Amino acid sequence: MIARYAVPFFVMMAFVVVPLVVFFLCRYLLPRRWGKKVGISLSLIIILFAFYGMFVGYQQLEIRQVEYRSKDLPAAFDGYRIVMFSDAHVGTMTGNRQWLMERAVNSMLALSPDMIVFAGDLQNVYPDEIVEHLPQLSRLKAPDGVFSVLGNHDYAIYEPDDSLTKEANAKKTQALERQAGWTLLMNEHRVIHRGSDSIIIAGMENWGTVKRMPRKGDVAKTLAGLNLPSSVTNNPFILMLQHDPTAWRELILPQCHAQLTLSGHTHGGQANVFGFSPAAFSYENYGDWTYEGSRALFVSTGLGALIPFRLGLPGEIVVLTLRRG
Repeated sequence: MIARYAVPFFVMMAFVVVPLVVFFLCRYLLPRRWGKKVGISLSLIIILFAFYGMFVGYQQLEIRQVEYRSKDLPAAFDGYRIVMFSDAHVGTMTGNRQWLMERAVNSMLALSPDMIVFAGDLQNVYPDEIVEHLPQLSRLKAPDGVFSVLGNHDYAIYEPDDSLTKEANAKKTQALERQAGWTLLMNEHRVIHRGSDSIIIAGMENWGTVKRMPRKGDVAKTLAGLNLPSSVTNNPFILMLQHDPTAWRELILPQCHAQLTLSGHTHGGQANVFGFSPAAFSYENYGDWTYEGSRALFVSTGLGALIPFRLGLPGEIVVLTLRRG
């Protein structure tokens, strides 16, 4: 129910409640001669920011170039290019916004990556949202494949359905991702080869510190049964996909040696005003790099959002280049 009413709630708060509260606070707390004028001015600024974020900022797209270096990366993968996107929330890209998904797909294909990865939250609430976008999502191709993991929204937990209905909806989401030609990793991994060299692409199910979120991620299961070629050293290069970045410190760092973890989930707070994002209250890393020695976590600020609003923080597609050294 929360997800269904998130947009009307945001509209009411951004365009009515918050401007009125700010106006009356200024009116009664500031000196009479200019309190009313300040209140009106600030209220109008809030409304303009909300309007801009919904109708301009949400439609902006940025191609972000990043690089990661590791001595464990096999020589054959030096310069390997991965296109990453996260938090598409395609249920918001419907009707007159459908072109946003088409633009994103065209942009990713134009980048000619070796691999494409998706870090979770394809839908808002129900898998039926994905169906109208399936022709576009199915166009995503790369030489080594398209790999994905599930985000918290992909488990269909945000409606008061019975457990059997939620399970059926979650399975339908999984089936649609596979129907698009993606390799959905649910506590699984795959080995990518370049001649005698190889790297591991691993994908955990969602796991977060907030207990109401799905907590199905299992590091041991994800990396179980690795049959590595004899040429691989004791530290094979592992690229881990996990939707929620809080799992990095809680599970991934202590339980495996994965050199690089890619996450989403935070949306970067969907706003960045003078360098500040509301996501800073909830996450250590909400849209950049965090390092522990040579091991790293990169968090994407996401492509879309449940609420169509972005202020100073465009939706992004990430181009990650792996470097040896």
